[in-house]
Amino acid sequence: MKNKFWSTAAAVALMVAASGASAQEVLRLSHQWSTADIRNQVAQIIADEVAAADVDLEVKIFGSKSLFAPREQYTPLSRGQLDMSVLPLSYAGGQRPAYNLTLMPGLVKNLDHAARLSNSPFMEAVEEIMAEDDVMVLVHGYLAGGFAGKDRCITKPEDVVGLQTRAAGKSFEQMLAGAGASITSMASSEIYNAMQTGVLDAANTSSSSFVSFRIYEQVSCYTPAGDVALWFMYQPVLMNKSRFDGLSSEQQAALLAAAEIAEAYYLEEAKKQDEESVRVFREAGVEIAEMTPEDFEAWRAIAQTTSYAQFVEDTPNGQALLDMALAVE
Repeated sequence: MKNKFWSTAAAVALMVAASGASAQEVLRLSHQWSTADIRNQVAQIIADEVAAADVDLEVKIFGSKSLFAPREQYTPLSRGQLDMSVLPLSYAGGQRPAYNLTLMPGLVKNLDHAARLSNSPFMEAVEEIMAEDDVMVLVHGYLAGGFAGKDRCITKPEDVVGLQTRAAGKSFEQMLAGAGASITSMASSEIYNAMQTGVLDAANTSSSSFVSFRIYEQVSCYTPAGDVALWFMYQPVLMNKSRFDGLSSEQQAALLAAAEIAEAYYLEEAKKQDEESVRVFREAGVEIAEMTPEDFEAWRAIAQTTSYAQFVEDTPNGQALLDMALAVE
């Protein structure tokens, strides 16, 4: 009888443990970067904070393109085949042209301005479009970038005249072509070799890419993101809205609290990346140039007749969205 009692008790304990394990919700979060990247660190903060909240919820991170190809994440996210993603929103610009406004030259001046843009009626309008696809924003975040020139500094439009230039995004290509540059399209990972072989004279990309791909070995001058810059890319943490709505109130609260911590970290670390890029280039003997507010306005004037005009032509309600973005001080 005693052995039978303990066998029954053990079976009940196993059943309770199994039901407890199965009750834990698991959210799959996909992104394209390594574990050392700021965007993975933002995702990890969410996972760690949610785990610490002890609400039977786990955020499981799939980095380095291990779950979905970088530009193929938005569709499965909207269909509920993926729970969460750290995603440059402009990747989905082909499906939703309005998203191209989140990678537009001269729209954002600096990272503090980007944070204000993220909490503006403009972003609310973008989020309404996301909601139509069953997608919501958990964490807002922009990353900045700059210019590098092989033989000259690039701060104002006339500096790129006649240069073979790589730009980050179609809108930047349109603006640079409007300024008189010749455009060569390639991934940021190919910039180093292209400069080394004389294919490129100048490049535009993110601060982190300039450092991680060692572009400082191939250029004489670097114009980083400082008080003003042209290149900003919105790269939020997104979530399937139905999946979020299906969580318990405690789980939702834990996710939102984690997102608030992650968003503050994202902004501060993005600023540090810009500062770190300056240190790395300066130590490599590269001249550091600064873009002035006057330079910024000159670039924006060209963008208005090239990138902005094309966006308005291609996008339903494009002029209204553009005006909302430009209205953010």
